[in-house]
Amino acid sequence: METLLFLILFPALVAGAILVAKQKQLRFALVTVAAIIIGAASVWLLASYGLAGTVYFPFPSEPTSQIMVAIEIGLAAYIAYLGFRFRNYLAITLIAVQTVLIAAFELLYAENVHTANNFFIDQFSIIMALIIGIIGSLIAVYALRYMEEYHTAHPEVRNRQRTFFFIIFVFLAAMFGLVFSNNLQWIFFFWEITTISSFLLIGYAETDEATRNAFLALVMNLLGGIAFAAALIYLAATDPAGRILELDQLLASGEAIALLPAVLIGFAGITKAALMPFSTWLLGAMVAPTPVSALLHSSTMVKAGVYILVRFAPVYAGTLAGMSIGLVGAVTFLVASAIAVSQSNAKSVLAYSTVANLGLIAACAGVGTPMLEWAAILLIIFHAISKSLLFLSVGTVEHRIHSRDIEDMEGLIVRMPKVAVMMFIGIAGMFLAPFGMLISKWAAIEGFVQAPYGLVFVAILAYGGAVTVFFWAKWMGKLVAVTRYRTRVEDSFRKERWAPLYTLTGLVVATVLLFPVISSYLIEPYVTAIYGTTARLSQANIAIMMLMLALLLILPVSFLLFRRSAKRLPPYMSGRTTTADMQFVGSMGIAKEMTTRNYYLTEYFGEKRLLLPGSVICAGLILVSWLLAGVAA
Repeated sequence: METLLFLILFPALVAGAILVAKQKQLRFALVTVAAIIIGAASVWLLASYGLAGTVYFPFPSEPTSQIMVAIEIGLAAYIAYLGFRFRNYLAITLIAVQTVLIAAFELLYAENVHTANNFFIDQFSIIMALIIGIIGSLIAVYALRYMEEYHTAHPEVRNRQRTFFFIIFVFLAAMFGLVFSNNLQWIFFFWEITTISSFLLIGYAETDEATRNAFLALVMNLLGGIAFAAALIYLAATDPAGRILELDQLLASGEAIALLPAVLIGFAGITKAALMPFSTWLLGAMVAPTPVSALLHSSTMVKAGVYILVRFAPVYAGTLAGMSIGLVGAVTFLVASAIAVSQSNAKSVLAYSTVANLGLIAACAGVGTPMLEWAAILLIIFHAISKSLLFLSVGTVEHRIHSRDIEDMEGLIVRMPKVAVMMFIGIAGMFLAPFGMLISKWAAIEGFVQAPYGLVFVAILAYGGAVTVFFWAKWMGKLVAVTRYRTRVEDSFRKERWAPLYTLTGLVVATVLLFPVISSYLIEPYVTAIYGTTARLSQANIAIMMLMLALLLILPVSFLLFRRSAKRLPPYMSGRTTTADMQFVGSMGIAKEMTTRNYYLTEYFGEKRLLLPGSVICAGLILVSWLLAGVAA
């Protein structure tokens, strides 16, 4: 248990040290050393408990719970103050409702609640801890130089880097606490810490747009927090002794008791994971500095949402309420993937891609079969690594070419070859064989085929997957396109910037190579422990994946072998070859510059056309899940 407590408390202590460290060199040292220690402790956790199964740790609930409640009330007062300051009365109303629910729980039930095993560890929480500890720490290191350049490029933004890194490490501490807590009251506490942390990070620039988007994220997540608090009261009223406030006891209590609180807490997961109709808060969060976007998308915040949905997947399995939650995820996957086609801003493409993939994870969790549970966890792993690499790469490119428009990244393979290769690998990791996202979707299709009404999900996944290929492929094409821009602009990078990018790139490749090991020793034992059955892919499928991996490894070797004998020809337009400066003679004998541009099909896939219908459908499905859960209870 010492390692668990260390991973929760150490980042919090580092956050406090950073807040008082006024010298830049000291802050750099603190962040770097802390990141190394947190990453190492996460790996040590894997070595210590990776084969141990589920281990519960008795830990006194008092006075810890009382301290948490006091902090929650203090944070509520702070949110109310900010609400009055910025005249956001909806935020004030929601935090007031949530505080009333917390107070009611404490006054009516807390005295009789006695939870014993307040901490636990299993393979799924180990996977989440590795994502938080390694990817989160790499993002923090990357942010050191990024924030220096950010304030150089944005002198109008007040320099609050100490506060920025303070919140980053509080965020990491809260995420560790969330995935290690077996006490639902404690999970709620850490849940709310992530909410307020994301609010502060999104509003870092203190502009009107940043403040507006920060409050949007806060309001939507407070809605989920209210549902979570209501679930706690329901559970305490059902069992005054508080045994089913322990996550494992609730999951074992049966559908009649667990389904309604699982749906309420699942709604909190839907808001936190930015599924429709709550996706707008995550899209608005793109106004924050790029490391914040990477953190929200990969290792914290939205991953907390799908984490809780996957935890409750056994409760949702075979229920109409769970099917409704699954359809929310499926519709989100389809609509967000389609909208991504119309986006030329790289961060917007990444944002909609995140919403789409979180929707797919939620769809797997809602249907809740063993195969889909396996696929959901695999999706979490590969999405976290690839998406963090892509966000950090986009931030690096933006600082060099002063744009994050995909069209401006044309020929990046010449101007920024190392970063372009990393982006290429990151994008490939999202949709190409044999990378994990494709393996996960493959498994999801197989799982949906075997599930009741699964063909509906298969059809949605097929259409969503098709448009996914479209928007990723056109971005990849831009990176390697032939262009007249030939000046390299990446040679001046500091080594601190390269280390996280190299590491994440290596992780993308390593997870492909180690996929069978990850599945056999972490994912499958967890699924077996929950469902009593394994979720192995057939041997034929594994053989095909290994064949694809071998072909991928051979590809770079083939380039080296035929490099000297290959013929290099200039590009041509309509049979006319271009000159060195990318000019060609048109049909009228007029010299023109060769240009290429992607299709965005805004008329068919734009936000104005698809966002509202998708949000309405998902809102209706959420209401249906509540109704069905209430009837079942």
